[in-house]
Amino acid sequence: MSSRSQYTHLSETNPAWESVASKQSEIDKISGKLLALPIEEFRKITYRPPPLPEDVPTPGKDLNITHCEVSVKDGTKISIRIYKPLDPPDAALLFFNVHGGGWVVGTPETEEAQNRLIAVKCNAIVVSVDYRKAPEFPYPYALNDSYDVFLWCKSNAAFLGCNPDKIIVGGGSAGANISAAIAQRARDEGVHGIIGQVLNIPVMCYPAHFPVAKYEYRSYEQNKDSAIVDAARMHWFWSQYLPNAEADPYASPLLASSLRGLPPTLVQVAGKDPLRDEGMAYAEELKTCRVPVTLKVYTGMPHAFYIHPQLQDSIDYLQTMVDWIRQLVGPVDNPN
Repeated sequence: MSSRSQYTHLSETNPAWESVASKQSEIDKISGKLLALPIEEFRKITYRPPPLPEDVPTPGKDLNITHCEVSVKDGTKISIRIYKPLDPPDAALLFFNVHGGGWVVGTPETEEAQNRLIAVKCNAIVVSVDYRKAPEFPYPYALNDSYDVFLWCKSNAAFLGCNPDKIIVGGGSAGANISAAIAQRARDEGVHGIIGQVLNIPVMCYPAHFPVAKYEYRSYEQNKDSAIVDAARMHWFWSQYLPNAEADPYASPLLASSLRGLPPTLVQVAGKDPLRDEGMAYAEELKTCRVPVTLKVYTGMPHAFYIHPQLQDSIDYLQTMVDWIRQLVGPVDNPN
C-alpha cells in the first residue's frame, strides 16, 4: 500500500454536519437492521426520494416533465424520465442521468433536484433512466440498460430535442459508476457525442481489486462507521451487484487500462465517505491521462450528504454542477 496519507484530514468532522447528525444517526440505526430483509421489502421500507430544496424549479411553471419507455437489446422496456425547460433551444444539450442507490434501490427521481436545476439553469434536456436493479439483475444489467438507453437517446435526438453530439453523462454513487462505464464503453466502441461526465461521490472500484500500490486507500477504514452509507453497507451493495467479484473495468472503472480519450470530468467527493479515496484516485488518474478534471471535495461530509438540502454544502454541491456544465458548454440561451 502507498505510504501516503494525504487525505486523512478530509475525514475530520464538519461542524455543519452536526446540525443533522443526530437525526441521520437514528435513520441509519433503523435502516442498517433491514439489510437481512427480502429485497423487495427492503426497498419498500428503506427508500424514499430525498427532500427537495425549497427553491427547486417547479414542473409546469419552470419546466415540463414527461415519461416514456425505451426497448433495450433484450426486449425489456425501460422507463425514462424526461425534463425539458419551457423554451429549450434547438438541438439542446442532453444531460444523461444515471441515478444512485447502490445498484439496488432508487428511481429516476433520486436526483430530482439536480435534474430539474440542470434542465432549467443549463437550458438542457435531462433524461433519467430507470435501469434494472440488483440482486435480481446483477452486473452488467444496469450498465447495459443504461448504455442502450444512451444509444437510443442519440438515435432519437430529434424526438428529445437534443444534440446527439452534445451529451454529458452523470450520476451519483452507483450512478456515477455506471456513467463512468458508459463513457469508457462509448470511447472503446467509437461512439461519439459525450462531451463531459459528472461523477458525484463515485463508486470506482470493487474493494478487493483496488490498486493499493498505486493510490492511497484508507477511506474504507477511516470512514467505516460514517453516516448514511458506512463500509459494511457498501460491501453489501457490492455483493448484490457483483456477486462473482470479477475484476471488470466496466464494473470498476478505475481498473481500465487507460483513461485517455475520456471527456472533461467533474468529480465531487465527500471527505467522510468510505468511497472518498476511489473518487480521488479516479480524478488523479484522469489528470495523469491528460483529461481535464475539476475536483471538488466536501470535507467532513458523509456519502450522499446532499439528502439534507438545508446544508450549505448541499447547496454548493448542486451549484457546482450547474456552474461546471455552463462553463463547459459556453453561454446558455435564456439562463435562469
